[in-house]
Amino acid sequence: MKTLYVSDLDGTLLRNDQRTSDYTNKIINKLVKEGMLFSYATARSYVTAQKVTEGLNAEIPLIVYNGAFIINNKTGRIIISNFFDSQIYAVIKDLINNNIYPMVYSFIDGIEKMSFVKNKCSKGMKEHIKSRKGDKRANPLENQDGLYNGDIFYITCIDDRKKLEPLYEKYRNSYHCVFQEDIYTNEQWLEIMPLNTSKANAVKELKKYLNCKKSVVFGDGINDIDMFEISDECYAVKNAADELKKIATQIIDSNNNDGVAKWLENNFTSNKK
Repeated sequence: MKTLYVSDLDGTLLRNDQRTSDYTNKIINKLVKEGMLFSYATARSYVTAQKVTEGLNAEIPLIVYNGAFIINNKTGRIIISNFFDSQIYAVIKDLINNNIYPMVYSFIDGIEKMSFVKNKCSKGMKEHIKSRKGDKRANPLENQDGLYNGDIFYITCIDDRKKLEPLYEKYRNSYHCVFQEDIYTNEQWLEIMPLNTSKANAVKELKKYLNCKKSVVFGDGINDIDMFEISDECYAVKNAADELKKIATQIIDSNNNDGVAKWLENNFTSNKK
């Protein structure tokens, strides 16, 4: 029976230095050569995910932007995509009316862009953008008009919790919203995606695409709950949120102790059998 293994990145497969360790790379690369179908599902973009997993040979499609896209890891080609319709313009306007200026991810003339109004960035947004220095997707704007351009697929807000929470409550049933603190900075994030965008749906699509009968997943955060709920087995790292631990098949070692790689090394059974 073919099994798909999928791991979250930040706080799960990555150590706190935001990298996969040499040990994790070595174990996963070895098992992939033996036939393991391994992927990761992350809120990160394809660009930043590639950087933090350098040395890891995940040779099958990858789930990025919390499931907005499934991307061919060899060619960078988008296999499955989820975009907003025109109703998202009203949401962006509503955010701005509440003095929340988001980062808007879109394809403009076929090129992926991360658009933001440069003189309206919150402290958390400034730090996030700074951490992405040199990112070719960065699209600083003089005013808000450019936020509506292109085919939009993802919106990120980093601001005060009291400002963001009412917007989360307002849109949580109309869109797929993730409302949580960033594990590295403790800044409050609100991420808004098309309703069908989720790690869970992407895992199901990838499972079907690869003709797998079973899925085994790993995670640490609230945004991994839906992925846990639809998988045959789900493992929470020791440092995971309590909400995730409650529904996990088992608690494994922490991200800093290479919990995922250790579990795979001890439990992987070749799909070739």
